[in-house]
Amino acid sequence: MNLINALTLVIVGTWGFVDVNLPLLDTGVSWTALIPVFFGVTFLICHKGIKNGNKIIAHIAVVLAILITVALVGKRLPISIENGGIGLFRVALMCITSILLLVAFIRNFIENRKKAS
Repeated sequence: MNLINALTLVIVGTWGFVDVNLPLLDTGVSWTALIPVFFGVTFLICHKGIKNGNKIIAHIAVVLAILITVALVGKRLPISIENGGIGLFRVALMCITSILLLVAFIRNFIENRKKAS
């Protein structure tokens, strides 16, 4: 799930950046549209460590997943709902994959805790 979320954030985030900035190239670039891309790249970097069971990297990824999910659902989603259009689809897709990643991490942590007992 981490890889799916990472690729979604990178691809959809880049799409959003291009979509938002092409009309505005004369007035300046909105760099905040790249925030999901930076998170996605970070998840890609963490992927091997998570897959190998590195607890520190997994916990870092969980914190990052919480941060991006809160940012997307709490800040970006309400704006996208108000504006509608294809931007709403992009944000909803990133929200869904980020929430699913959190669920996968929590289930994995619970499973590991049960195995340790």
